[in-house]
Amino acid sequence: MKYDCAIIGGGPAGLNAALVLGRARRRVLLVDDDKARNRVTREAHGFITRDGIKPAEFRKLAHAEIAQYPTVEIKKETVISIIRLSKNEFSITTSEGYTISSTKILLATGLKDEQPNIPDIEQFYGTSLFSCPYCDGWELRDKPLAVIADKNVYKLAKEAYIWSEDLAVFTNGEGRLEWEERNRLLAKGIKVYEDMISGLEGKNGQLRSVRLEDGTLIDRSGGFVTPVWSLPHSFADELGCELNEFGGIQTDRYGRTNVWNVYAAGDTTHIVPAQLVIAAGTGSAAAIGINGDLTNALFDGE
Repeated sequence: MKYDCAIIGGGPAGLNAALVLGRARRRVLLVDDDKARNRVTREAHGFITRDGIKPAEFRKLAHAEIAQYPTVEIKKETVISIIRLSKNEFSITTSEGYTISSTKILLATGLKDEQPNIPDIEQFYGTSLFSCPYCDGWELRDKPLAVIADKNVYKLAKEAYIWSEDLAVFTNGEGRLEWEERNRLLAKGIKVYEDMISGLEGKNGQLRSVRLEDGTLIDRSGGFVTPVWSLPHSFADELGCELNEFGGIQTDRYGRTNVWNVYAAGDTTHIVPAQLVIAAGTGSAAAIGINGDLTNALFDGE
């Protein structure tokens, strides 16, 4: 059977796109390897009616809703290749050797995080260290926080200050603050440490202190870091998709890329800001674009 659309990735963008396309009676296959970037996060925030939901619970609810639409299938597998056979047909192969044919492709694979080069940081990321103040700042409000970044450190520090004025900024010997930026932070009572970080201390994911290269311990209860984000796959490059200024896949407002029949949605397109509600919204918009293009082809040809 040939599908109308194959959705690669089962995060909020892919799931919402599957829901909208299912309601439009389109034959859809969603392929997901169950390795979502937010799986390390205990709670997701900022999504009205779902504030504080566990990512696993969000996915469970989404799968249950999508199951009501018989034209949508979900497979827990990893896509290893997407090959264009013709203008209106792609062949998708999974790691299990499963091959399917689809008219359209929606890339909704999210992003890959690369944390700063700090020992033990993975033990705390998603529990007491986060990347987005808008997503997790409320839970850290008024606590002594660390801002760890080598890029955009001034911007992140300003944002974090809204939730806690007890801030310590760490550039880890690699980040750079302009003289004026540094003075503005100091004027707000924000401490600035430009030494290398030799490690983080704490227990069960709860940060207790940041240890500098000279052994100095700076007490902190949590904070924010800036990972390096990148696309977790080479599909966009292999298919010839253009990228935007942030390194995400360039799309129009309905998820269309520069490649005919290839669409993209979620964090893999806009990268920042990265929020559940925004990703889901782009998935819905892409589904509307896909359905509209399929409808136009039916009436007007291609």
